[in-house]
Amino acid sequence: MPVVDKGWIRIDGQTITATGSGPAPAIDGAETIDCGGDIVMPGMVNPHCHMAMTLFRGLGEDVDDRLYRYVLPLERKFVTREMVRAGTALAAIELIQAGVTTVADMYYFETEVGRVVDQAGMRGVVGQTIADFDPPDHTDIDGGFALTEELAAEFAGHDRVTASIAPHAPYSTDIAVMNRVSRWADDHPDVPVQIHLAEMDSEMEWCAKHHGLRPVELVEKAGLLRPGLICAHCLHVNASDIEKMAHARVCVAHNARSNAKAGRGIAPVEAMRTAGIPVGVATDGPMSGNTLDLFSQFGPVSMFQKLAGHSRKPMPAVEVIRMATIEGARVLGMDARIGSLEPGKQADLVRIDLSAPRLQPIYDTYATLVFAAMPADVCDVMVAGRWLMRDREVLTLERRKVLRDALQVAAHFKAEMTRIDAAG
Repeated sequence: MPVVDKGWIRIDGQTITATGSGPAPAIDGAETIDCGGDIVMPGMVNPHCHMAMTLFRGLGEDVDDRLYRYVLPLERKFVTREMVRAGTALAAIELIQAGVTTVADMYYFETEVGRVVDQAGMRGVVGQTIADFDPPDHTDIDGGFALTEELAAEFAGHDRVTASIAPHAPYSTDIAVMNRVSRWADDHPDVPVQIHLAEMDSEMEWCAKHHGLRPVELVEKAGLLRPGLICAHCLHVNASDIEKMAHARVCVAHNARSNAKAGRGIAPVEAMRTAGIPVGVATDGPMSGNTLDLFSQFGPVSMFQKLAGHSRKPMPAVEVIRMATIEGARVLGMDARIGSLEPGKQADLVRIDLSAPRLQPIYDTYATLVFAAMPADVCDVMVAGRWLMRDREVLTLERRKVLRDALQVAAHFKAEMTRIDAAG
């Protein structure tokens, strides 16, 4: 994680071909961009998100039973391919403007998510959710697997979009479905598996009541605790769980802000990383964490570990940025291609404008990024050598149309919420 003052990066096509410090070598015919002392860093990786849920952002925040009163009824009535496209496009603009170049998503109608991610020029792992609670896009588990097959077929061999299968959680799939997912994954080794795991008290209680096990133990019993499994949350894991997870070589997406907002606790990130488990910084869905930028996560990620350790020493700023870049890429199995600015890797990078007074002076670049920088400081974004944003203008999606489509869906949500409230 070195900081290179007055450095340069050479990009040919999609690939970083050289880096260095001092004066940049002159190359005939090359476009040369002087960043004027700004930070150029790897594109950030968000390893757990529900992009289409931008349309639920801020909905019923102060209502205790909002999940059952509003969210699930709205999902069953309004979540369609068109709604998913609208919400995902809104999320894509937000992510790009915040310097996130790679995202892992779990939701419904994931072929639509993959298409929007592709159109936006981003990199993505798009996970078809499979669950037994009457989800919007399948009526039974067989239907969920059929949608996953379609997703895998559509994006097979794609350079930037990777299909994924996403059993929702132990309590919403149970052991038989998780075992079926495990067998399906054995037959599709190029398709990652994502799952919510050890997220909340009710999950712990369900696993204990129905199986006499902890969530990690239940997933292990189902044969799903496997190398590369992307586990979101992992709040309630003890030393034995962590040992099992490390031995199985799973990965973790840490959602500090949404966990805290729901009052669910502090994940033992230091212990998991010490055990060798890769942990990335994630946002969760915008219904839970509201924003999709990682800057909003950085402070909580660091401060919660410091609170838990009663010291300034845990989770230093450099480690937070490592988790947001190369370690997040490792969580998604992409660290050989992205996550750092190295020759041979994909040219996924962002430029951070340092002109804001709150960013100066800079004694520690990583501390500045973690505790002072904001999404508005991201001015340019590139993925695979292609500019997705220049001077804060997203080039791959039409902002006005995206906002118009999103607000039309929101109007339907508001009308239905009014009807629900009137009915008592």
